[in-house]
Amino acid sequence: MQTLVDALRSAVHLIVTLDSNVVEYAGRSLLVAAVSTLLAGLVGIPAGAVIATHEFPGKRVAVTLLNTLLSVPTVVVGLVVYSLIGRSGPLGPAQLLFTVPGIVIGEVLLILPLVTALTVTAVARTDRDVRKTALALGASAGQSHWLVIRESRFGVLAAVIAAFGRVVSEVGVAMILGGNIDHFTRTLTTAIVVNVDMGDFALALALGLVLLAISLGVNVLFQFVQGGGGE
Repeated sequence: MQTLVDALRSAVHLIVTLDSNVVEYAGRSLLVAAVSTLLAGLVGIPAGAVIATHEFPGKRVAVTLLNTLLSVPTVVVGLVVYSLIGRSGPLGPAQLLFTVPGIVIGEVLLILPLVTALTVTAVARTDRDVRKTALALGASAGQSHWLVIRESRFGVLAAVIAAFGRVVSEVGVAMILGGNIDHFTRTLTTAIVVNVDMGDFALALALGLVLLAISLGVNVLFQFVQGGGGE
């Protein structure tokens, strides 16, 4: 018990004094999460809106596939991307393996189904009534679609926040594609793994506390947004 207390005391000290490793790993994790979420949002939000507002052959299959991809293990995504950007893969010459951009590619593929599926749900929830009202008031088809997306903004924003939280706490993709290289690709989650293996429990605990704080902040924001921003 005393060992845990001492480790916790040391961990808090590392956080309060802004230990260089803690700051570095946290900054890299937030950067990867922010860039990955932005790229996934640029693709997933429009795709989800189109799926929700249009009828087309295979729509049910597409939605089912999206929902299925939500449960794909992160290590599987990492292995798939590894086969693409590894030396023998089609993107091997780009030398993306064991780099931050390589991690970002994997994280984007991991959260793209999440952003798309949650956008479909958010838009579909407000689609019917809002579109009927807009068309009755003389809006064009394009204007009605835009209005539906606008009215779904809190649900769409919640999808983005959920995706960010998924990336920042993920370890499989970051470990496989980044290689956990110190001062280059190491993130909060991969640093926790390696420091536990090395016996540096205080630093691992400090990183865990930072990750817990970030996850808590993301979840609080997610709940706030899901509630319509307090409306």
